[in-house]
Amino acid sequence: MAAAGRGGRRGGRPTLEEVAARAGVGRGTVSRVVNGSPRVSPRTRAAVERAIAELGYVPHGAARALAADRTDAVALVIPEPETRLFAEPYFSGIIRGVGAGLADTDLQLLLILVRTPKERERLGQYLTAHRVDGVLLVSVRQDDPLPDLLSRLELPAVLSGRRSARETVPYVDSDNAGGARAAVRHLLERGRRVIATVAGPPDMYAAQCRLAGYREALADAGHGADEALIVPADFTEDGGRRAMAALLDRRPDVDAVFAASDVMAAGALAVLRERGRRVPADVALVGFDDSTVARHLDPPLTSVRQPIEEMGRAMARVLVEELGERSRERPQHVLPTELVVRESS
Repeated sequence: MAAAGRGGRRGGRPTLEEVAARAGVGRGTVSRVVNGSPRVSPRTRAAVERAIAELGYVPHGAARALAADRTDAVALVIPEPETRLFAEPYFSGIIRGVGAGLADTDLQLLLILVRTPKERERLGQYLTAHRVDGVLLVSVRQDDPLPDLLSRLELPAVLSGRRSARETVPYVDSDNAGGARAAVRHLLERGRRVIATVAGPPDMYAAQCRLAGYREALADAGHGADEALIVPADFTEDGGRRAMAALLDRRPDVDAVFAASDVMAAGALAVLRERGRRVPADVALVGFDDSTVARHLDPPLTSVRQPIEEMGRAMARVLVEELGERSRERPQHVLPTELVVRESS
């Protein structure tokens, strides 16, 4: 026969139901006490806590989450193909930052890639079923319906970047326009006068801000932006190659290029070499991100540093705060950028 446990109970781990029976309350009341709900009277709370102590009840994480209607999981959603995820240091930096930001919590991080309309539909169903407690969304575009879905579901969410200047969902962003202005001012100070840009996708607000910063810096110096010197691309190396080739075909006199990402700058550099242009002697080149790509190019790339890992940590911190107690005001954080000058300019 099993030996008697605490409070006269015989063997086995005490259950929520046994605590409820001992305290003379329902299972839901015990759940509320375990999860710190204020919707319990002091007298009832004391009775439940006494029963917990007498039985030696210890709620494990899964039971606590179930009782609180929580999953203890958050999703990091990246609506991009694997080729971009693994080729661009930006995404790995965000993932590292988010992981570090959640390291001291009990939350499990799920990485979800959305590559096709079918996967987007499946993700919508998954989120509607509240399979996670919150969502971190990266690489958001202007017409992306996912942030609005999350708002309708009242599912806490934080964006990396924004869809527009009127973003209503909590976000963490960097000073994209300010970083671009610093890059173009640097090129002007170096005596460059025919400054082109390999811009990002027109439907991404970050790309719009970097293009706006390019235009503003030229305007501040008394130069109007020549539309022939602006070619949009898609933040990929191949996109940078195609855009640089188009720029040289249009304006062979270009003497500087601001690329809206380091990866696109790498593609631009390859085309400049193929066309016999020396960097920086003939054409100065500046990127954006200050990723490992910038440091490993030859020559090393001048680039605008955005604190990518810190952005990931900040996203995690904001989401944890939102999960704890959602505020009426939507948190909005814009982190500073910094120009890092190297041999390419």
